[in-house]
Amino acid sequence: MGSAQMCNLVLFLAILHAVLAVSPGEDNSAESYWLLRIKSELVDPVGVLDNWSPRAHMCSWNGLTCSLDQTHVLGMNLSGSGLSGSISHELWHLTSLQILDLSSNSLTGSIPSELGKLQNLQMLLLYANSLSGKIPEEIGLLKNLQVLRVGDNLLSGEITPSIGNLTQLRVLGLAYCQFNGSIPSGIGNLKHLVSLDLQKNSLDGHIPEEIRGCEELQNLAALNNKLEGDIPASIGMLRSLQILNLANNSLSGSIPVELGQLSNLTYLSLLGNRLSGRIPSQLNQLVQLETLDLSVNNFSGAISLFNAQLKNLRTLVLSNNDLTGSIPSNFCLSNSSKLQQLFLARNSLSGKFQLDLLNCRSLQQLDLSDNNFEGGLPSGLEKLEHLTDLLLNNNSFSGNLPSEIGNMSNLETLILFDNMITGRLPPEIGKLQRLSTIYLYDNQMSGGIPRELTNCTSMTKIDFFGNHFTGSIPATIGKLKNLNMLQLRQNDLSGPIPPSLGYCKRLQIMALADNKISGTLPETFRFLTELNKITLYNNSFEGPLPASLFLLKNLKIINFSHNRFSGSISPLLGSNSLTALDLTNNSFSGPIPSELTQSRNLSRLRLAHNHLSGEIPSEFGSLTKLNFFDLSFNNLTGEVPPQLSNCKKIQHFLLNNNQLAGTMPPWLGSLEELGELDFSFNNFHGNIPAELGNCSGLLKLSLHSNKLSGNIPQEIGNLTSLNVLNLQRNNLSGLIPSTIQECEKIFELRLSENFLTGSIPPELGKLTELQVILDLSENSFSGPTSFHLFGIPT
Repeated sequence: MGSAQMCNLVLFLAILHAVLAVSPGEDNSAESYWLLRIKSELVDPVGVLDNWSPRAHMCSWNGLTCSLDQTHVLGMNLSGSGLSGSISHELWHLTSLQILDLSSNSLTGSIPSELGKLQNLQMLLLYANSLSGKIPEEIGLLKNLQVLRVGDNLLSGEITPSIGNLTQLRVLGLAYCQFNGSIPSGIGNLKHLVSLDLQKNSLDGHIPEEIRGCEELQNLAALNNKLEGDIPASIGMLRSLQILNLANNSLSGSIPVELGQLSNLTYLSLLGNRLSGRIPSQLNQLVQLETLDLSVNNFSGAISLFNAQLKNLRTLVLSNNDLTGSIPSNFCLSNSSKLQQLFLARNSLSGKFQLDLLNCRSLQQLDLSDNNFEGGLPSGLEKLEHLTDLLLNNNSFSGNLPSEIGNMSNLETLILFDNMITGRLPPEIGKLQRLSTIYLYDNQMSGGIPRELTNCTSMTKIDFFGNHFTGSIPATIGKLKNLNMLQLRQNDLSGPIPPSLGYCKRLQIMALADNKISGTLPETFRFLTELNKITLYNNSFEGPLPASLFLLKNLKIINFSHNRFSGSISPLLGSNSLTALDLTNNSFSGPIPSELTQSRNLSRLRLAHNHLSGEIPSEFGSLTKLNFFDLSFNNLTGEVPPQLSNCKKIQHFLLNNNQLAGTMPPWLGSLEELGELDFSFNNFHGNIPAELGNCSGLLKLSLHSNKLSGNIPQEIGNLTSLNVLNLQRNNLSGLIPSTIQECEKIFELRLSENFLTGSIPPELGKLTELQVILDLSENSFSGPTSFHLFGIPT
């Protein structure tokens, strides 16, 4: 044979091999053909399926497992391969398939009903995709299926009853979908089921009694649904059950005592339901139990659970119920307790701190907050050497904080607010090197803040609000490098702010208001670049502000009101993120800087009772979120800039006690949210604009002590919410409009010292709330005065 003929023969054989490789024929070639069809419906950006090619045997393709003779595909595992597209309807041609795992991809579309033809399938894993639609009824034909996991998808509709035909099923995972309807009663046919996960759906109705047929069930998770009715007593027959989680449903009734028969149970959560009655003492029989959560229900009566019997219990959560009485005296009988978390918050428990709790030596978190406990805190608290979190807030604990608390070396969180604790903060607190949060607010503690507190270098939050602490802020507070919140408001602190506070560079909230702190602000504040809220009001600060405050670019809330600060307010304007600025009642002077308008989210601007001068910046018209605008009691001049008409959200508009002039702007009527308007004690002239009648929510209108003239507009009657109307000391003339009778909620009416004429309208007698002040004096009224109309005897 010539070389040319040989080449042609080789080429022919190569083409024939390629054709046979992709055409139905023998088992191997047929399945490879269907596999390539399946590949064509998938999007493979990572290239996982690149070697799915006719040039290689299918058993060498990624993700496939073949039979020993390499003629059939037994397994397909493409989990987490970054695939998208849809699941092919052609999969049913792989008739020997036992395992199909397409989980953790981005597949869309529905689950093909043709999968029901895969009679050898034992594992079907489609979870963590974006599949939609219903579970096809044909799934119930998979008689050999042992694992079905299709959760974490967009699947919806009712769970097909045909699932009850999967009698070999051991794992059923339908969690994190959008299934609705009830749990099919046929679930009780699944005698070999070990795990049933239905959590995070919209399932409703009752838990079927037939569930008792799942004799081998170890894990039942149906949390975060809409299940209702009683917990079936038949669950007590599931003697293999280890995990029972029915949290966050609408289950009602009492806990069936039969649950005490679940001797293998390690985890029981019924939180967030509508269960009521007493907690059955039979739960003490669950000797393997490690976690018990019955919180957020309506349980009542005394606590009847004992850690002495529940020897393996590590977490007990009974918060948010209506439990009464005291903590049982024999709750922890020995030091061998394994209990690590005890949460009894938000009940109606009472009595003193139960000393037997000190036997729970493994406790890490103890929460007794929001109850009615009383008495002193025991000195033996240091026995709880592993405790990291102690929450006793919102009770009636009294007495001193025991110094032994300094020996709780693992303590990280100490929450004692809203009690009646007195005395000093013990200096031993400084030994708690891991302490990060201490909340003592709303107590009656006194004395100085111990310098030793600043040894707690892990501290992030300090809140001593509403006590009687005296003395100065410790000079060494700068050692708390991790501090992000310092709340010392409403105490009796005095002296200057220590410069070292500026070295707490992570500080975000500084609240020192309502004290007697004095002096100037330290220059070191320039280092507080993460500060977003600073409140120093009601103190005795003085002097000009350090120019370096301009470096604090993250400030959102500033309240320096009721101090003696002076000079310019410009150092406070370095941040473009301000939402509230209150400098009321200081001695700031100079013009109002237009740079304020760079904080476009500013909603509260209060600069009243200072010595500010010049005109109101027209740039304020860009502050469209402004709702409280108070520039009263200053030395401002000029007219009200028309650009303020853009500030449609203003509710409080206070410019009184300045030297402003011009006419009352008609655009005030466009401020539909206006509740308070005070332009009194200025030099405004001209008419009261009729457009003010559009401000239907106005509660207070004070225009007195100006030079306004003309008639009181009839539209005043549109202000049906008005409580206070003060127009006295102007040059108003004409009649009192009869429409004023529509202002039915008015209780203070002042029209004195004008030039009003005519008779006093009898319609005023309809203003039944007008009981505080009615002043019509020094006008030119004529005719009889019918005081009896206002309930005033003649």
